[in-house]
Amino acid sequence: MSSDARPIRVVGISGSLRKGSYNTMALKAAMELAPEGMTIEAAEIGDLPHYNDDVRLAGYPPEVERFRAQLAAADAILFVTPEYNYSIPGVLKNAIDWASRPPSQPFDNKPVAIMGASMGVLGTARAQYQLRQMLVFLNAFPLNKPEVMIGAAQTKFDASGALTDEATADFIRQLLTALATWTERLR
Repeated sequence: MSSDARPIRVVGISGSLRKGSYNTMALKAAMELAPEGMTIEAAEIGDLPHYNDDVRLAGYPPEVERFRAQLAAADAILFVTPEYNYSIPGVLKNAIDWASRPPSQPFDNKPVAIMGASMGVLGTARAQYQLRQMLVFLNAFPLNKPEVMIGAAQTKFDASGALTDEATADFIRQLLTALATWTERLR
């Protein structure tokens, strides 16, 4: 990022609520590896109620208002998704459903990066592609490359949750640098 560029504020969303989630660990690693001029703030999605359009029509719950405002204020979004049954987890879909409703859905024209971690060898490939399909409808602008699919995640983080694999750290750095460039380009 050039010295005259504005700071880039990214909201990171882990699609896992599990205490020892490799995806939340990967999001924390991304927060530490962000390039100069970029900050990544984690969004809380575990407290969002199940999506119900009757509730929405009566008024967004405070947790949803907070989440939508956090996304709207961000310059870019980083999704870090596990893969459940060849797809994204229900909790992440629920968050997207709440945020995507009118008025002023906050994904519109927003630069987005995607990564994910799993114990399997494909590293959330299928979930990431399904998320990309949703982003088309939401009129978000997903970064095409690099793709970060962290396979065998159990070998890449230590017991405290710190990323220990330098190759994975490099992939995350490349993704975040590309997101910074993409965000500047779309501004």
